Amino acid sequence: MKFSVTQENYTMNLEVFVIGKDLFVTITGGDTPHIGTVTTLTKNTDIQTIRYPSHDGRFHKDDVLAVRVAKIIQSDLPGSCTITAGVHVNHISKKQIAVSSQMAKKLGEDLKDWLQQTDFDAPEPIYYSDSENPQ
Repeated sequence: MKFSVTQENYTMNLEVFVIGKDLFVTITGGDTPHIGTVTTLTKNTDIQTIRYPSHDGRFHKDDVLAVRVAKIIQSDLPGSCTITAGVHVNHISKKQIAVSSQMAKKLGEDLKDWLQQTDFDAPEPIYYSDSENPQ
């Protein structure tokens, strides 16, 4: 499933892939989409983020977008969720920076609505008990 929002002359996209009951979400957009951050969470665990190096000793800041989405969808997650984010707008303006949070919020709300309407009927894994071992 893919969602998009356009404001201030750039587009931000959110695409979700279902893997069993888990979600892989990408947030991309602007002039140079990339993977700047990786954010992980479940319904009952804290949000955690890894930020990749950017330029001049800096780190990517795309987790601001991912965490915004994560907080919106967290209570509706069927399993684990991994969000990669990378939005780069060349010579970004203050207005474009200001609307990025609103854009991420809209994408998060769209994803939340979709999660609430989707049946995640995947088979449960079967594990060995403590007294069993592979044959």
